[in-house]
Amino acid sequence: MDEQALLGLNPNADADFRQRALAYFEQLKISQDAWQVCAEALAQSIYSDDHIKFFCFQVLEHQIKFKYSELTEVQQQLIRETLITWLQAQMLNPQPEKTFIRNKAAQVFALLFVTEYLTKWPKFFFDILSVVDLNPRGVDMYLRILMAVDAELVDRDVVHTSEASYYSALTFEARRNTLLKDTMREQCIPSLVESWYQILQNYQYNNSELTCQCLEVVGAYVSWIDLSLIANERFINMLLGHMSVEVLREEACDCLFEIVNKGMDPIDKTKLVESLCQVLQSAGLFSIDQEDDVDFLARFSKLVNGMGQALIASWTKLIKNGDMKSAQDTLQAIEAKVALMLQLLIHEDDDISSNIIGFCYDYLHILKQLSALSDQQKANVEAIMLAVMKKLTYDEEYNFENEGEDEAMFVEYRKQLKLLLDRLAQVSPELLLASVRRVFNTTLQNWQTTRFMEVEVAIRLLYMLAEALPVSHGAHFSGDVTKATALQDMMRTLVTSGVSAYQHTSVTLEFFETVVRYEKFFAVEPQHIPTVLMAFLDHRGLRHTSPKVRSRTAYLFSRFVKSLNKQMNPFIEDVLNRIQDLLELSPPENGYQALLSSDDQLFIYETAGVLIVNSEYSAERKQVLMRNLLTPLMEKFKVLLEKLMMAQDEDRQMALADCLNHAVGFASRTSKAFSNKQTVKQCGCSEVYLDCLQTFLPALSCPLQKEVLRSGVRTFLHRMIICLEEEVLPFIPSASEHMLKDCEAKDLQEFIPLINQITAKFKTQVSPFLQQMFMPLLHAIFEVLLLPAEENDQSAALEKQMLRRSYFAFLQTVTGSGMSEVIANQGAENVERVLFTVIQGAVDYPDPIAQKTCFIILSKLVELWGGKDGPVGFADFVYKHIVPACFLAPLKQTFDLADAQTVLALSECAVTLKTIHLKRGPECIQYLQQEYLPSLQVAPEIIQEFCQALQQPDAKVFKNYLKVFFQRAKP
Repeated sequence: MDEQALLGLNPNADADFRQRALAYFEQLKISQDAWQVCAEALAQSIYSDDHIKFFCFQVLEHQIKFKYSELTEVQQQLIRETLITWLQAQMLNPQPEKTFIRNKAAQVFALLFVTEYLTKWPKFFFDILSVVDLNPRGVDMYLRILMAVDAELVDRDVVHTSEASYYSALTFEARRNTLLKDTMREQCIPSLVESWYQILQNYQYNNSELTCQCLEVVGAYVSWIDLSLIANERFINMLLGHMSVEVLREEACDCLFEIVNKGMDPIDKTKLVESLCQVLQSAGLFSIDQEDDVDFLARFSKLVNGMGQALIASWTKLIKNGDMKSAQDTLQAIEAKVALMLQLLIHEDDDISSNIIGFCYDYLHILKQLSALSDQQKANVEAIMLAVMKKLTYDEEYNFENEGEDEAMFVEYRKQLKLLLDRLAQVSPELLLASVRRVFNTTLQNWQTTRFMEVEVAIRLLYMLAEALPVSHGAHFSGDVTKATALQDMMRTLVTSGVSAYQHTSVTLEFFETVVRYEKFFAVEPQHIPTVLMAFLDHRGLRHTSPKVRSRTAYLFSRFVKSLNKQMNPFIEDVLNRIQDLLELSPPENGYQALLSSDDQLFIYETAGVLIVNSEYSAERKQVLMRNLLTPLMEKFKVLLEKLMMAQDEDRQMALADCLNHAVGFASRTSKAFSNKQTVKQCGCSEVYLDCLQTFLPALSCPLQKEVLRSGVRTFLHRMIICLEEEVLPFIPSASEHMLKDCEAKDLQEFIPLINQITAKFKTQVSPFLQQMFMPLLHAIFEVLLLPAEENDQSAALEKQMLRRSYFAFLQTVTGSGMSEVIANQGAENVERVLFTVIQGAVDYPDPIAQKTCFIILSKLVELWGGKDGPVGFADFVYKHIVPACFLAPLKQTFDLADAQTVLALSECAVTLKTIHLKRGPECIQYLQQEYLPSLQVAPEIIQEFCQALQQPDAKVFKNYLKVFFQRAKP
């Protein structure tokens, strides 16, 4: 071996050595006999360096995985002998191998097992057992090999290239694995189980590591071997014994969980679970102590959850089978576990509690199905409810300012508890409402002296009721009088208690979230609107010390104002005055700390727009207010644009460009307030927005920070096309001209949707403009597409692909909007060039999305120009280019008929052929029969069949036929 290259295997080696080692590994993988050198090194323990040993196993692994069939019988025998020799050496070595080497060796053994067990090495396990006997190091390897074999057979993640080969590989793997498991069950599983029993018996008191490993093996294999081999007196008694041994009980728990989880007859399952429970209960495991080892309790909770869910699954099957007597017995067994379930659910450790939620949820599902609940069941429901309320509470350690992994886990846990609460509401909505009301009222009466987490959870519960007790369109305050009254009372208490002033961010946020969720309350009691508005606008909301609270409040405030609509009328001018400072454009100076980020300000601008537009003011007053809102933005914009033109420093340029972009974005956002009922025209605001357009458009000719500025102005134009309609048209030509100057792929790709929007909306109104800018736009696109790119530059290739799609989408919009004259009037040479790009898009580029668009364009052009009165030479083009494209594209190897997008492209290809037949009639059939299809060497009877299908009046018949036609035609 190349000793120098091997030095690079050490993780501490420098980069050059590591690079050389990688290259050497690739070289050995290709080499015919390198594996023999590695096999010899392992069998004779030539190297003592761990990384080299690992490397040798990797080379062997590659050989077995990818090139095993190339070896002769003798060579395959050599690999088997090498592994057995290495295994024998393990028991004699003074020191055991490192864990990572043992695991890699086990993987190689397992690979050889799946390759050879059915054919050349049926005694695989017996050979290993005869070598290792009960030697602890040998047993360690044997157990690792068993786990690796199970991973190969059960947890197999197939490495795949394409989807088609993935599924064929997957089915081959699945069939092979089933056969391996069947053969093992017949030939060796009883012996393996016996060996596990011997290992457990031998090592349970003196080698906890091996015992735990063995329990893990039993747990893994239980899912696919005969359960009676494990679920019998001697095994279960031993496992239950392990439940009392501190170092073994976690693995024993997991092992019992797998046994309980195994599918079996419902009556047998109930008996098995009950017998386990009796022993566990008599061992004192059912009384949970908060001080107990939490790692063990987490596993134990998972076991109890498994037992509970197994019993519930049995109950469901028995009910289905109509065996009411056994179902009743099983239900009693379930009820007997509820006390234990509650102890685990209420445990202060969230992992322990989380592990039992499944059982709890399913138990409630049973209660939901019963016609009436017993007193005990009602008590259980109440106990679960109290547990959920308690467990929803934040603990002291929760870090609100810097949320990390622990906090994220608690948020997830809270989501699980919410599901329980929703299920409780289905079982007993009255009880849930009464319980929440009690907790809420008690807490809010004394909120000043109550800890933040209790206040937060009281408001949170009110918030959660909205989803737990669902109604249509948030109508919580009408309908069922009891519920409406209870919710109305709680909301009144919430907004009048002063709790919004509580000094903790979690309480503040929960207050605002709840107020917005129950916005319909303010339609019933509008007198509380000013109180809540003040909370939003002062130090409790938008001016809170916490940026997190300010940010969320900005969004919630905009929702609150939108939802109240006309009820905001008395407060509009006051609110607009109070938010004035929050609307200021943050200057691009470093270190300036605005109260709100620019993203948050978008919501405030939208809110201001909504207040003005939805007000009952006259159009003149609305115009004045909108001008007051937008004029400061326009003035700032002009000043900042001048500064940008003179700025030398790039960071300064970027800061100014961002600031300009924000100004445009804010103006854009105000326009979201308009609707079909309240248009810009009706509100008298057209002039203000036209002024904005005139202010912002000069930014398009700024040579600095083009991408940022163009993007902002483009978005504003999109909005104005919707809001100002034809009033925007005079601005479009010069804006387009600027945007087409010095542009790159991304600029064009983003500019084309704007042109598409104009074309689709205004159609013939913009025909002259489109005819004028059609070729300049195409030249810009072709110029970018023809730019040379580096072979491996994937992002450049993707950008070109996206631009190509945008180009075809543009042509589709033009033809689809009935403006084919825009193309026709470009002169014969240009028209031909455009048509050829479409043919090329349909055939040459393996991009089904673009291909689909190209066929849509072709069928549209055939529909418009393909008749007798079409442009001169177009009929010729149809037969010379469009018809061949409909065959050449699907015949390409890259045209994958198993792919959904490609099938859609083929569908449009079928439409194109149908349209040609529709426009050209028998002439088309004659051309296909006599000229084109014979030139492809299609058999006469298939030609006949094809033409018959094409002439079918039902287009669907031909679409289906075409797919079959190309499936047969492809090798």
